[in-house]
Amino acid sequence: MDVRDKVVLVTGASGGIGKATAELLAGKGAKVALVARSEDKLREICADLRGAFSVTADMSDTRSVRDMVAQVLKHFGRVDALVNNAGRGMMGPIEAIDMDDLKYLMALNVYGPLAAMQAVIPAMREKGGGAIVNVSSALSKMSVPNLGGYASTKYALNGLSLTAHNELAKDGIMVSTVYPNMTATDFNRNAIQRGDVAWQPRHGGAEPVIDTAEMVAERILDAIESGTPEQFIDEAQRERIAAMRPGGMR
Repeated sequence: MDVRDKVVLVTGASGGIGKATAELLAGKGAKVALVARSEDKLREICADLRGAFSVTADMSDTRSVRDMVAQVLKHFGRVDALVNNAGRGMMGPIEAIDMDDLKYLMALNVYGPLAAMQAVIPAMREKGGGAIVNVSSALSKMSVPNLGGYASTKYALNGLSLTAHNELAKDGIMVSTVYPNMTATDFNRNAIQRGDVAWQPRHGGAEPVIDTAEMVAERILDAIESGTPEQFIDEAQRERIAAMRPGGMR
């Protein structure tokens, strides 16, 4: 899909990957709908993006998600692409996971994206197609200590996303999954933390790979344009993930 003059809805757009994605898409000529909880931040970002539209929504509340999509459809008349980026992390060992925390994380990282997909699919089908990009995590291809709760939500999102790719291709709706590494944003700072969450490096003491928000935004754009089912950050990441074993990071 060529994004020029297309309506692209981006969730979690008040900062980090979402903001970088909205700015990149707008620079390519897309009409961007920005979604987040912070009205002030959205208004500030929209002021610099021609034709942008902002909607506040709680992505952990499916009713709020549906209302948000309805507002975007009312404003633009269509949604050509959806970028499900909103999410939050969790750090802590499995035995320390609080069930209420995990339920909230599932609502935000899984149910919210699913509700957004369900809300835009009929509109996309009516227009003859579209693109959906779900922002997952490289952790969903690994088993890293202290990150099991967060990774489990992304494993679930992968399942929905990859299945939707197969289900919706016949309607011209291409569903893609993007796998960022650890990213240079406030994501980790805002993560829910329980128990001992000290970083445990890979064997040999290698440090984690850090992406910029702009790097991930480029891959999201690639996914919209190509419709590929899985979009890795680069070939090195693909090789690292392929080398992983169920017991953890090698």
